[in-house]
This record gives sequence, structure tokens and C-alpha cells, in this order.
Amino acid sequence: MGLEIERRFLVDGDGWQPHVCWRARLDQGYLVARPDGMTLRVRRTVFDTPGASDGAWLTLKARPPQSMPAAPAREGIVRQEFEYAIPAEDALALMAMASERISKWRHGLDLPGGAWVVDVFEGENAPLVVAEVELESHDQHVSVPCWCREEVTGRHELSNAALARQPLLRWSSLQRARLPAWFAVPPVASDTIS
Repeated sequence: MGLEIERRFLVDGDGWQPHVCWRARLDQGYLVARPDGMTLRVRRTVFDTPGASDGAWLTLKARPPQSMPAAPAREGIVRQEFEYAIPAEDALALMAMASERISKWRHGLDLPGGAWVVDVFEGENAPLVVAEVELESHDQHVSVPCWCREEVTGRHELSNAALARQPLLRWSSLQRARLPAWFAVPPVASDTIS
């Protein structure tokens, strides 16, 4: 059993761009997304970086077992992760079965203190930009860059699975009101006056 230990942040601005060392397009389809947080996802990754290998994976994520101590300060920071490489043809077949999908560009960053990436979402989840840092332990200290404007670790509505189910541009005014004021999202069609 693997563990994913990560923190997530809403990104403001482009201060992260000078740190990019690789880039890849990620297409993800969710085959299972349960209310308890368990997801079964297929991902296809196509790198835009010379020498990098494209790939496809089937990944199951779930809450850690109750016997494992949770991260006290931030729920959602630790999850079980089972990830397996699969043939590209299988990924395409599974993706066709997934009714909930997202697409994004992932940028690998050269920053100290963990494996940092920035995801720039496309389609109905644009203009969302989220930074993630993978850690060795839930209590590991990390220097958070200034462009990581607000931590969203554990906020289910901003998880990839939730965004695949209900993209940002389909959020109601009430849902959007829970986003920080500095984060500009185009208005909901029903909110505009013609």
C-alpha cells in the first residue's frame, strides 16, 4: 500500500512559471468517485518535454485506515494510493467508460522542500490553477511560495474528482461565494442579466 501525502493551494499569478522544469498534458477519467472519498481514476499523460516518457495509469485513492494516525491540522493531507501503469490502449478504452473527466496541464517545478507541481485546468474548470506538493510526512515543514495564495487541502469541492463531476463553471452563485474574493471566475449564465 502506498500513501499520498500532499498539500494543495490555489495559485494567484504566474510567479511559479520561472521554476518549471517539465510539462505534461493530463487527461483523467473517474470510473468510481464515492462520497467517502474513494476514487478509481484512469489517467493518460503526454509530456511536452523532450526525453520524457508518456504513460497511462489506473489509480485507486482512499482515506487511510483508521489504525493510521490522521494528520491533526489538515484533513485530507494523507490518503492511501494504489497506482498501476497500464497500456495506452487500455487507458483510452477506460477513459471512454468514464462519464466524469478533467483535462489539465501539469507543470513540474524545481523548488525545495517536496515534489511541487502546478496544474492549469482546461475547459469548464478554467481559470483554475492549483499547486500541489507531495511530502514525506504529514508534519513535514514546507516553505509555501507567495503565489500559493490559499491552502485548499481537504476541500472536497476542489478535488479533481469533484471538479470532474461538477466543473467550476457549473458552480452556483452560492458555491462560488465560498471561493476567495480575489479568485475571479466568469459569472454563471443564470446570474447574468440580458
